[in-house]
Amino acid sequence: MDVHSVDWEKMEWTPVRPGIQRKAFSGDGATLALHLLQPGHETRPHSHPHEQIVYIMSGLVDFHIGDSVVRLGPGGVAKIPGDVIHYAEVIGDQPVLNLDIFTPARPEYA
Repeated sequence: MDVHSVDWEKMEWTPVRPGIQRKAFSGDGATLALHLLQPGHETRPHSHPHEQIVYIMSGLVDFHIGDSVVRLGPGGVAKIPGDVIHYAEVIGDQPVLNLDIFTPARPEYA
């Protein structure tokens, strides 16, 4: 069955690793992923071939992108080019809710 819509409020969180959870939805060319990051979560520098656009909905985070660090709060947006090493680090004691857009789509998030 081809799914064309979801309700984030009814969708269960998927554990990624301790301190990080995800909800995701994909179309043919892009994936939208909602991530919840808890203070003190394990950071894991990584890269992937997908371009990633990050939008911070709540909380404060330092995004390490290549050799740069950008601090983002609610409304903050950053672009992570494909194949660039990056990771997020929660600042303070509040969880971070961020929305990521990946292109091309990430079928492993389905």
